[in-house]
Amino acid sequence: MATSATQRYYRAPCPGCGAPVEFRSAQSTHAVCGYCQSTVVRSGEVLTRLGKMAELFDDHSPLQLMASGRITEGGKAQPFTLIGRLQYKGDAGVWTEWAAFLQDGTLATLGEDNGAYVFTRPIDPGRELPEAARLRIGTTTAINGKPYSVAYTGQAQLISAQGELPRLPPLGQPFGMVELRSSDGEVLSIDYGHTPPSVERGRAVLLEDLQLQGLKDESAKDEKGRQFNCPHCGAPVQVQLATTQSITCGACASIISLDDGVGGELRSAMQDEPVRPIIPLGAKGQLQGVHWQVVGFQHRMGVAPGDDEHFGWSEYLLYNQMRGFAFLVDSEEGWSMVRPTTGAPQMAASGRSATYLGTPYQLKYTYDAETTYVLGEFYWQVERGQKTSNRDFESSKGLLSMEQSKNEITWSAGDRLASDTVVKAFGLEDKKDVLQRDDPGPFVAAKGAGCGTVILIVVVLLIVLIIMSNCSGSSGSSYRSSGGSFGGYSSGGSHK
Repeated sequence: MATSATQRYYRAPCPGCGAPVEFRSAQSTHAVCGYCQSTVVRSGEVLTRLGKMAELFDDHSPLQLMASGRITEGGKAQPFTLIGRLQYKGDAGVWTEWAAFLQDGTLATLGEDNGAYVFTRPIDPGRELPEAARLRIGTTTAINGKPYSVAYTGQAQLISAQGELPRLPPLGQPFGMVELRSSDGEVLSIDYGHTPPSVERGRAVLLEDLQLQGLKDESAKDEKGRQFNCPHCGAPVQVQLATTQSITCGACASIISLDDGVGGELRSAMQDEPVRPIIPLGAKGQLQGVHWQVVGFQHRMGVAPGDDEHFGWSEYLLYNQMRGFAFLVDSEEGWSMVRPTTGAPQMAASGRSATYLGTPYQLKYTYDAETTYVLGEFYWQVERGQKTSNRDFESSKGLLSMEQSKNEITWSAGDRLASDTVVKAFGLEDKKDVLQRDDPGPFVAAKGAGCGTVILIVVVLLIVLIIMSNCSGSSGSSYRSSGGSFGGYSSGGSHK
């Protein structure tokens, strides 16, 4: 465990049952007794019982209290220990934030973010923050002189807690939460459950980079509690992933919401007109040096504003325990692999270009998207008929996609993949012809042309215009290439 000579370790009997309650950090004001679940508050050397904490939602996370690791900040590695856990429920489901006690005596938060993790520290915003309602999706605000884009706004409430805690919002009482993201990959969370609001800032991390020890023994995981009967047809449904918020029944394909847990009330919605994935659920493969498993599938349709030509594409949700989630996208333009970004790319006022981590991207498509069919497990609340407004950008270095819903903006970035790469990754040589797509070359800006080339282009254009003017009728038509989305849908934000 991370310790420091400057920290005074404090232990006192629980006022509810007499069992020892420990405080490792001088900044911790609350704790939950591990024996009787009493919530206690510390005032000097006295512990006072406030009530009993609700049972934890069993998320089967590999993390647990007293797990330890190392975080590198400013080129220096510092040990930390997880001493507390807060579970929240928001617009898009349940998520967890872990209180991390560092060797220097400070506290930080290890939270979930878009199916991955983010490590944040409390900061002083340097000014009075506006009300949550005034921070609108897509707008920009400055914190300590640095611009951030508003990526998420919504309501959250504490549903349970465990261990030693620096703060403890009232149980079950909704409060506002706003998520800001910067162009260089920072995420900043504003918690309006306090007065003044508390602010934390950090970046995405990989669990494998934290060198974690003391994780739960995977071989001892009890999956029995993650099984239930479909509320529509009664068939058995088993949940495989810790972060699943929605799942489909393998028998009737109903979409089942798990936002209240397996033991809570299960809401379901029927699906018809099934779309079968070419890559089966459960398939395992290696892409970009990482071993992935296909855990979810969704088919989506898009249409350009003012157009009546619809186009479709498919997205496979991939999972790796240490890397989180990624999307394998199958469209008429080929295969691509993308992941939600932690930072917020900067889009030009015209919307025709965007810049992310110093790389400029040019707009390729603008369209409205709708989810039409889903299978498997998802870390957000997926629904048939979910709609977003999308913009796809492209550069010589990769792909960039923006999706905007009512209360959230999500950016995804990634790269194109050759069809053969997908075939080999999942060992699907028998489906090679079905998986084959037109593999376009890299997107490059047009270079300068010689005088002869320019004259030839002008002549060709004149001929085309003459032909079109002779053939067009009074009701002209427009054509749009039916490409697909570059990015997968992700209901991220607020460390979910």
